[in-house]
This record gives sequence, C-alpha cells and structure tokens, in this order.
Amino acid sequence: MEEFSGGSQGELAYAAVLSAIKNGQYGPGDRLREVDIAEKLSLSRTPIREALRRLEADGIVEHRPRIGAVIRQLSHAEIVELYEMRMVLERTAAEMAAKHATEAEADELDSINAEIADSISDSAKAAALNQNFHKCLYRMTRNRFLLESARALNNALLLLGPTTLADEARIDLVCRQHQGIIDAIRARDEEEAGAAAEAHLQVSFRHRLSVLRG
Repeated sequence: MEEFSGGSQGELAYAAVLSAIKNGQYGPGDRLREVDIAEKLSLSRTPIREALRRLEADGIVEHRPRIGAVIRQLSHAEIVELYEMRMVLERTAAEMAAKHATEAEADELDSINAEIADSISDSAKAAALNQNFHKCLYRMTRNRFLLESARALNNALLLLGPTTLADEARIDLVCRQHQGIIDAIRARDEEEAGAAAEAHLQVSFRHRLSVLRG
C-alpha cells in the first residue's frame, strides 16, 4: 500500500486506503481490517478508523455487523444507473470540449491515447491512463458545474471492480473510439463529438455487463 507524507494521520490513512482501492489492491466486497491497514501504514488504529468512517461517508465503504468495514458492491440496478448518467455527462463533455478545447489540449488527449495503446501488457496502467483521458476531457469543457457532476461519480466508478481493459483487442477498440472523439473535437464538430462519446460509453457498458455475467 502506498504511503503518503504531510497532513494529519487521519488524512494520510484516508489517502493511502483510497489509493489502494484505485490501484486495485482492494476491490468490491473486500474487507478492510483496521489492524492490517494500521500495520501496513505504521499507524495506530485511531487514524485508520477515522479514514474508514470518511470512506463510509463517501459511499465507498459500508459497515457490516460482525464483519466490519467492507468495500461496497454495486447492484445491477446501480451499475445501469451509473452508466446512464455517465453517457449523459460524457456526451455533454465532448460537445463542450469541441466548442472550447485548444489544440494543445487535443494534443494532450492524443498523447494519453497513444500511451494507452502502448500499455497492452499492463491493464492497471491502461486503466489509470484511461481515467486521465476522461478527466482531461471534462477539464476541456470549461464548466465547473459539469466538473463537479463528474467528480460526484468518481466514488461510484471505484466500485465497478476490475478494469475491462484486460486484453489487446479491448484496448485497441477503446483507443480507436477515443480517436474518434479527438478527431471530432479538433474539427469543432460538437454533434459528432457528443455522438462519439456516447457510443464509446455504450460499448463500455455492454462490455462491463458481459464481464459481470462471467
């Protein structure tokens, strides 16, 4: 588990556990034992307890009787609702990015997308880069309210489980769809950018459902 410097012990514990969840060290349904985390971070159990309470308030962790803190598992209905909202937000974000983005920002998306394509042997790295791609897209909207709406989904996205970027074919498809979004943004084609973003999320949603079905 990654350690952090600076800030109170409770903040350090929160940041470290959240990072471990983001990096896939803990997944939905996993138990978070105070004593184990305290030992890994060389902290007392008090800041760990504080961090877990904060994660519970964030909706990431839930407390189960006789078990303790466990990372939440989204129901099928919640996953459907999450992707429905992502489609709305991503379409809007792409449309606004096509209106406001600079060439330098489009270049940044190109660069991230190229890195994703080069990460076919490292699914965790590809997933992190993919998150960066979408964060950059939202920043390009120049709309603080849209950004806040996107941030509100971040915690729920952590609860989806393992990345679906698990093989070369999947990564290749994602990169091609990303390129379609970038090309539309460069062309200032708001309608095409929005359509490309929504189509990308539709494919991601279907792939997620297929993974859940096993």
